[in-house]
Amino acid sequence: MTPGDLHAAIEAGEPWLVVDVREPYEYQRLHVPGSLLIPRGLLEGAAEPGSRHRIRALSEARNRPVALLCATGARSALAAVVLEEMGFSDVVNVAGGIRLWDAEELPTETGPYTGPLP
Repeated sequence: MTPGDLHAAIEAGEPWLVVDVREPYEYQRLHVPGSLLIPRGLLEGAAEPGSRHRIRALSEARNRPVALLCATGARSALAAVVLEEMGFSDVVNVAGGIRLWDAEELPTETGPYTGPLP
């Protein structure tokens, strides 16, 4: 999915969960407003409902559209495969990642992540 397509879907009210799989220092520099930070190395535990490391917003999103984002789209492409293997029904990779999102001048924020981490 392109950044523009995802932004348009979110603006239209579609219930996308945007998950940023970069590291906290990357997220702090620039991120999509409202995105959930779950570094790629912690994704499986965060997604598994029975894990003590689960993040409820993700672990309960198996039937919700989930968009994965990283810097350029490489880490998030791998993360999409993992979530599909874990039974998530509607997972997409945001092609071009935050770099393309920013280049297309879509809304961004800076600052540390304040939500739960696994």
